[in-house]
Amino acid sequence: MQPVKPNIGGQAVIEGVMMRGPKTTAIAVRKNEEIIMKTEENRSLSDKYKFLRLPILRGILALIEMLILGIQTLSYSAGVAGIDDEEELTGRDIALALVSALGFAVLLFIVLPTVAVRFIGGSLQSPFLLSLTEGLLRIAIFVIYIMVISSMKDIRRVFEYHGAEHKAVHCYEHDEKLTPENAQKYTTIHPRCGTSFMMVVMVVSILLFSFMGWPGIVQRIVSRIVMLPLVSGISYEFIRLAGKSNSPFIRVLNTPGMWLQKLTTREPDKSQLEVAIAALKSVLN
Repeated sequence: MQPVKPNIGGQAVIEGVMMRGPKTTAIAVRKNEEIIMKTEENRSLSDKYKFLRLPILRGILALIEMLILGIQTLSYSAGVAGIDDEEELTGRDIALALVSALGFAVLLFIVLPTVAVRFIGGSLQSPFLLSLTEGLLRIAIFVIYIMVISSMKDIRRVFEYHGAEHKAVHCYEHDEKLTPENAQKYTTIHPRCGTSFMMVVMVVSILLFSFMGWPGIVQRIVSRIVMLPLVSGISYEFIRLAGKSNSPFIRVLNTPGMWLQKLTTREPDKSQLEVAIAALKSVLN
C-alpha cells in the first residue's frame, strides 16, 4: 500500500503564495528576480486540546486560524513586495483587522440580505421560501462582490497567484515532478479551495436557517451570527470530503463552488508558478 499523501492547502498573497502542510507553513514572495522565503512551524490549539480535532469543531478552529494566518501572511507579503513598510503586526493589530474583516462580512452577507428580503419577498409567507430568498440574495451579493474586485489590477495579480497555487497542488497530487512546465498543464480549479468553501457556507446556511422560522429582523441577524460557527464547521467537513471523494453526487454538490473559482483564479505565468512551487517544496521538505 502506498502511504497517504498529506493534504496541502494554500492561499495567494501579494506577489506570492502561502502553502500550509502538516508540520510547516511557507510563504514565498517574489521581489524583482528573487524569491523571498519564510517558513514556520505550525502551531494550533488542537495540538494542546485534542477534542478540537473532532468533526465540526476542527472546521470552526481551522476557519479562525486561517483567518488569522491570512492576515499575517498578507501583511508580510506586502512588506516584502514593498507595498507596505509598516512593522510586523502585533496581536492587537491582528485582532483589530480580524474584527474589522468579520464586521464587514456580517454587514455585507448577513445584515444586507436579511434586510433586503423585507422589500423583495413581502408577499412570501413560508419561512423556507423567505430563507431561500435571503440565501439566494447572499450568493448574488457575493458573486457581484467578487466580480467587482476582480476588475482591479492588483487583485487580478493575486488571482493569478491563486491559480498558480492550485496548479502546483494538482501537480503534487498527481505525483509529477514539481516544475513550472508540469504544473502549467493543470487546471486552476481545485475542489478544496476557499472559494468553494464560501459557496458551501452559503448553501448550508440556507438549509440550517430555514429550520429557525422567520422571527423579527434583530432576532434573525443575531441567530445567523450565532449559527455561523456551526455552518462553517459543517461546510469544512463537506470540503474535506469533496477533496477526497470521487462520488458523482459530491461532485455535483461542489459544482457551484468550482464554477465560482473561474472568477477568483487566473492563468499564471511561469514566474508565478515558480513562486508557488517554491512554497510547496518548502512544506514538503
